[in-house]
Amino acid sequence: MLTKCYKTKQFQKFAGILLISLIAISCATKPSAYKTIDLAVEKDDFKTAIEAIKAGQEDDKKPIYLEKNSIMLFLDKGLLEYYAGDYENSSKDLQEAERLIEEAYTKSITANFMSYIANDNTKEYPGEDFEDIYLNVFNALNYYNRGDIEGALVEIRKLSLPSGKLNMLAQRYDFKDKDGKSLDERVQEQAKGADTSQLPKGKPVEFSNSALARYLAALFYLADGNTDSARIEFQEVPKAFASNGNVYKNPIPKAVADAQTSLSKARLNVISFSGLSPIKQEEIVVHYFPFQNAALRQTNFKLPKLVARPTLANRVEVVIEGKDKFDLELLEDMGAVIQETFAVRYANIVIKTYIRALIKYTVADISAAETAKRTNALAGAAIALAAKKALEATEGADIRMSRFMPDKAFVGGIDLEPGNYNITINFIAGNTVVASVTREDFPVKEKSLNLIDVASLK
Repeated sequence: MLTKCYKTKQFQKFAGILLISLIAISCATKPSAYKTIDLAVEKDDFKTAIEAIKAGQEDDKKPIYLEKNSIMLFLDKGLLEYYAGDYENSSKDLQEAERLIEEAYTKSITANFMSYIANDNTKEYPGEDFEDIYLNVFNALNYYNRGDIEGALVEIRKLSLPSGKLNMLAQRYDFKDKDGKSLDERVQEQAKGADTSQLPKGKPVEFSNSALARYLAALFYLADGNTDSARIEFQEVPKAFASNGNVYKNPIPKAVADAQTSLSKARLNVISFSGLSPIKQEEIVVHYFPFQNAALRQTNFKLPKLVARPTLANRVEVVIEGKDKFDLELLEDMGAVIQETFAVRYANIVIKTYIRALIKYTVADISAAETAKRTNALAGAAIALAAKKALEATEGADIRMSRFMPDKAFVGGIDLEPGNYNITINFIAGNTVVASVTREDFPVKEKSLNLIDVASLK
């Protein structure tokens, strides 16, 4: 276990962090604060949801999104604006979220060890990996809908290039402190005498290719007349499927092969987003330490876990002019990507929680033991119990994340004669249409990218 030096030097360093933790947790935004926004989203009433966010932020003393949660604000607002068709404002907000995520990452790699292991609730929300990835996907669609193919390609290249975000994911977990020690080395150093067998082992980053990003890149390259780059991106789709069986359990959509034909035909491509992705909730995991005082041996870790949200629609149908019909096919289970990327970070969260608890509870154990020596065992036990209550009050799972990321991405397409069409996309549960989006008089042209993108989060 730790030596008595923690009673002074280490505890003094950590005392401020404990106080900040208690304040941060007590004033954290409760999920109920999002009720009005959530109710609007449940009805696919995205404009009302956006107005609810704006109204909620007007309360300077108690805004829905605290200043340290600015990334959440810009992600949520930017996604809802995309769904509502406000592509310009969506771009602005998603770009601001991206800038803040990059800024937060830069801060994290320069943080000292004590700051690094502090409870995440005390810090600015840095964004999750999947948020940093998918914001470029949606911003690419923003640019496409504003008629800017080159802008769309810039966003997609941020993901797909060899130096892009997907390939750089692993570096985010290569922590080294100022002495060059890794987080695992710090655990072993701090945990002398304690059982670390319950700690999860670090999971390697396996999600390094997105079929959704590759498919969109190929379409945008075709629209830009770069057929060679489009061919390369189409070839990456099956590689993405092969690289991660935890994410891609479905067959490769036939639409991917069909879309590889040149733009000499008048092809209609459709992409739809459905459902809401998993959300974080707090769970308690019990861990045991070999402390002298029995009251401190059982420690409750408050950790975030991802919980799936129910989705009504299980099928998406496209209807052309009220006659021709075809179903879209699942391209990317975005919820599974979220689970996969979060699993990598989860081990990191547990280890940091473990070190925090070890440092804090060791100080309490030493204090309780010294009190028992000076007075009696009962007084020592009372000190331990009081310390445990106070220390547990400073801990809470960081359940912050974007709330309106979709769960699934479906794609499909059909070759048509050039012309204008009324096109309806139905989101279906069993035999019931639970949501419907219609694009009237939609132009389908030869040698052009004819892409409809829609969403229903029901």
